[in-house]
Amino acid sequence: MTRAKAFLAAPLTLLGLAACEPVPTSGGSSGGIITVPESVSSIAAPFQDLTTARVKAEDGCYWYTHRGPVETTELPLRTTSGNPICVRPAG
Repeated sequence: MTRAKAFLAAPLTLLGLAACEPVPTSGGSSGGIITVPESVSSIAAPFQDLTTARVKAEDGCYWYTHRGPVETTELPLRTTSGNPICVRPAG
């Protein structure tokens, strides 16, 4: 009986994992993880993971990986006043 339950549970587990979207961990020179300059870390709001910060080529802003209790997501690095931190002006 235990074998039958395991036989049915394995495909369901794989189906659940297939729905997870991987978070990119590396890319080109502008997409990989970098060391955040002191000028950026000094204005960044607390509780952001600066060790995973990188500049996205699409917008020229710093993004970091937030690992929450339910999911892992990419979030823009922000100042204490809530503004995004970018290396080039928007637009």
